[in-house]
Amino acid sequence: MIRLQAFKYELMPTGEQARDMRRFAGSCRFVYNKALAMQKDNHAQGNKFIGYVAMAANLPVWKREAGMKWLKAAPSQALQHALKDLEKAYKNFFEKRAGFPCFKRKGCGDSFRYPDPKQIRLDEANNRIFLPKLGWLRYRNSRRVQGELRNVTVSRSGGKWYVAVQTQCEVEQPLPTVTTAIGIDVGIARFVTMSDGAFIAPLNSFKKHQRRLARYQRRMSRKVKFSSNWKKAKARVQKMHTRIANARKDFLHKTSTTISKNHALVCIEDVQVKNMSRSAKGTVEQPGSKVRQKSGLNRAILDQGWGELRRQLGYKLAWNGGMLLAVPSHHTSQTCPACGHVSPDNRRTQAQFLCVDCGYKNHADVVGAINVLARGHRVLACGELAQSGCSMKQEPTVATTQMTA
Repeated sequence: MIRLQAFKYELMPTGEQARDMRRFAGSCRFVYNKALAMQKDNHAQGNKFIGYVAMAANLPVWKREAGMKWLKAAPSQALQHALKDLEKAYKNFFEKRAGFPCFKRKGCGDSFRYPDPKQIRLDEANNRIFLPKLGWLRYRNSRRVQGELRNVTVSRSGGKWYVAVQTQCEVEQPLPTVTTAIGIDVGIARFVTMSDGAFIAPLNSFKKHQRRLARYQRRMSRKVKFSSNWKKAKARVQKMHTRIANARKDFLHKTSTTISKNHALVCIEDVQVKNMSRSAKGTVEQPGSKVRQKSGLNRAILDQGWGELRRQLGYKLAWNGGMLLAVPSHHTSQTCPACGHVSPDNRRTQAQFLCVDCGYKNHADVVGAINVLARGHRVLACGELAQSGCSMKQEPTVATTQMTA
């Protein structure tokens, strides 16, 4: 099995290296935006999509144009990879996996990539890495890199620079050390509820820092834009956002690692977070109702990180020889696991489940997790859909199995 893995470290550049990295990221952003503008103009004229090869042929021309010779200072392969990123963004849009590509702005997602491993040298003994046109850069070596180096991505977040080293190694197909299967119901009051009755309380990283973040944002709004005081206030806001994101990532990694090590089969709800967190504002003609309450619910949903948990469980279970199965989520908390009776009246409150047919009683989230596990077993057995008696011949149309290397 081929395993792709990334190792991310904080860089400790000199002042000159930090300036060069800002220039390189700005050059890649400029190339991306210029190519996107060309694609839009080309589409407006009724022409076909410009592929990467044809678009990359414009790079030498742009470098020779008056006022754009500064592009020569940036690594050529990094500029080429910016065009590949644009082509990938269009491909995701055409295949309905993402929205239409938009222009990048300064200070938001600054990054560039070195795709050729032959140009990169990693000196772990001395905690440094060599990158073209930057030289040797020191980094905080928190763990050893495993595998063959494939590419390096340099990015900026919260005022700090980071380097992500992607490696590739071939490992034997792992065999699961455990044989248990578990169903997972995700929520807000309980972040994860399992079919065996155990649950994990939510972290609510954004909610804990919401008031302080709002205070910093108000201070920033009172400053003159782009002034020195405004930049200092913006740095405080960015630092708070970084703290919130890091706490959430740490919580999700610990949770997914614990679940993947203790279970061979994990069945999870195939929840559509984008639809669940859609705004209720409505339109001028048809205004929405309870907009403020729905806005608070949307914040709570996005604060959990359900999509990231599912992504991490997918590759961590594959590394441990397990499997992740996503099943339909409709009526999981309204279906009685004892008799199969489906009714909204079964769920008396947010937490209480009491079947009106047979009298089965349990926590509503536990009931949802039990039903998720049962659906996962039915899908693996015969491709059966959510309701009993309704089956499908094609298993992939019912559930999505994530097995990533």
